Amino acid sequence: MAKVEIISREIIKPSSPTPHHLTNFTLSFLDQLAPPVYVPIFLFYSAHADCNIGNLKNSLSATLTLFYPVAGRIKDGTSVDCNDDGADYFVAQVSGTPLSDFLGQPKPDVLKLLLPCEPNTTWSGSGTDVLLAIQVNVFDCGGLAIGVCISHKIADAASLATFVGTWSAIARGATEIVVPRFDLASFFPPRDLSGFMASTGIIRDKIVTNRFVFDASNIAALRAKAATAGTCTRVEALSAFIWSRFLALFTERKAGTENMHVLMHAVNLRKRMDPPLPQHSFGNVWRQTMTMPLGESDKDSPRALEGLVRDAIRKIDGEYVRKFQEGDEYMKNIIEIGQQFSKGEVVLFCFSSWCWFPFYEVDFGWGKPTWVCTTTLPFKNVVIFMDTKSGDGIEAWVNMLEDDMAEFERDPELFEFTSSGRLEAVEREEEKSISSIKTLDQAEKDVEEEIKQAKELEAAQAKLASLEDDQQLLAQKREDLEGAIKKVWE
Repeated sequence: MAKVEIISREIIKPSSPTPHHLTNFTLSFLDQLAPPVYVPIFLFYSAHADCNIGNLKNSLSATLTLFYPVAGRIKDGTSVDCNDDGADYFVAQVSGTPLSDFLGQPKPDVLKLLLPCEPNTTWSGSGTDVLLAIQVNVFDCGGLAIGVCISHKIADAASLATFVGTWSAIARGATEIVVPRFDLASFFPPRDLSGFMASTGIIRDKIVTNRFVFDASNIAALRAKAATAGTCTRVEALSAFIWSRFLALFTERKAGTENMHVLMHAVNLRKRMDPPLPQHSFGNVWRQTMTMPLGESDKDSPRALEGLVRDAIRKIDGEYVRKFQEGDEYMKNIIEIGQQFSKGEVVLFCFSSWCWFPFYEVDFGWGKPTWVCTTTLPFKNVVIFMDTKSGDGIEAWVNMLEDDMAEFERDPELFEFTSSGRLEAVEREEEKSISSIKTLDQAEKDVEEEIKQAKELEAAQAKLASLEDDQQLLAQKREDLEGAIKKVWE
């Protein structure tokens, strides 16, 4: 078992104070809609002779000057006080487990030890809600794992990629530095969100996360089977396939219910706006598209679902965004869906693709990451897509309730296209078996101890009975002796 010991904790502030005219940062309407959680990412690096973690703090300080809202604190629902309070920064020593174990058999519960905070809470590390927390984990072998949590209220995954990319560029002394744009509120001004709960969907039940790895050949096979073979993207094909397996599971378990099944897919708006925004536009520049099966036959057909997914994603264009900016129809829809979800009338399955975000380009001066991943999020039925290191495969990080995952990970059609899910399912069953054996061992030891105590009690009771007999015998002898003495004196 890995032992993670925090050896230092600091607050890193911007290297230069934020100018007065920038100290009040207005959140966009899209930021208001984002859930109050952290977006977590892990960057793993193999041991390198040129590794200097001391440089990480100075470069982080310089990066916070450019990303000044990240060093501030949200003061109300619509703005950030850019007060330079800084980011929380931890250094930890990892012992008992080599880096290779994390890379070979990643377990979300163990991965969380490498994070500075729980992703499912707005964590206060400095007296008020910090917007950025970082933990640099040093392994005994010399390898590193950098765990980063950024508040979803100010950043999406693309913004997180921009942040760590700029941080690493400054750390290695690059001459070209990406400077973020903070003008999202001018495109999406904040609104009155009466009736909307940003925390809808966050649950405290036991969420299990499983990683399913789809290699290039299996993705190609799924795309070939799609109704629009040759035109559907990797993400569209995988989304439809995984959704079909979930629908098959849910339909079988919940036969007779009339829940509405809705797929929601997060779509990056930057390139879809007219004119498009640059990739380094900072904030929550995404929105979810929604679709649902048209009939029972669709639920059993990945080909039909692929068409629905493709059409839903591709309808997000400049005209769609313009209507979204100007009208209230979208807001009414998500409030209605949220209310139906809270009542259990709607079953959501949500996808978010982090593919093509340049996490594997994050080089602090000792090479690019060996592996990049995320971890468990506090939402059920959520899938995060991430590139494999080779770039041609996709890791699907699937979050489900424990009972649902136990059945989902055994789906034979899912096994046909991925082996990682099977391996991790077997490992989980093995862990359960080992845990059960340990429980039985302990129960046997408890019974043996009780038997021992019972025998000791039984022996004590027998000895007590014998002593009581001796006591009675002595009492009789005393009585006889006293009688004899009495006769002598008579």
